[in-house]
Amino acid sequence: MHPGDFTPVCTTELGAAAGRATEFTDRGVKLCGFSCNDAESHKEWILDIKAATGNQVAFPLFCDPTRDFATSIGVLDQGLKDAKGLPLTVRACFVVDPKHVIKASIIYPASTGRSFDEILRCVDSLKLTTDHSVATPVDWNKGQDVIVNFPLTDKQAEDKFGKTGFTIVPLPSEKDGNGKWMPDKHYLRTTKDPSATGIQGCSCM
Repeated sequence: MHPGDFTPVCTTELGAAAGRATEFTDRGVKLCGFSCNDAESHKEWILDIKAATGNQVAFPLFCDPTRDFATSIGVLDQGLKDAKGLPLTVRACFVVDPKHVIKASIIYPASTGRSFDEILRCVDSLKLTTDHSVATPVDWNKGQDVIVNFPLTDKQAEDKFGKTGFTIVPLPSEKDGNGKWMPDKHYLRTTKDPSATGIQGCSCM
């Protein structure tokens, strides 16, 4: 979702998305764009995107010149208006699953181009954590260690990952009044990325 056609930041973004389209396709993700412009505007703008970035936009760009749809889903930025004084759509990325449920939304200010590295990282995390009983820590990237889901007890984690398949991070809050570690009260445990180790998936959502 972008504020408008023929705008500088959006031009670089759509060009970057086109240039990295195969990275999304490889992950089973379909790209599309959206703004409050009409089809003719999109067609002309695509030529500018190709000239500016060298990349051909081949994914759909949805049109909403009446702003009816944008209004219905609440994505108009009243602080960002076009030359006619009409509000533009927010600079946003929505990740939608096959059941049409929004799984992630990333909103940027109009002056800041989005990071496609971060969007791809988010997609990788969503796919992994949907299929396995794990969560991804700060700055995680595919292939790095992940976190064992908090609801799993240590026994359940052993059944899932093996007795030596995860590491417990010792934390002060997990000691009793005598300074001894309390059994099965470990909320921070790490394990290898299951997608890299071949562990069978199970739903955690």
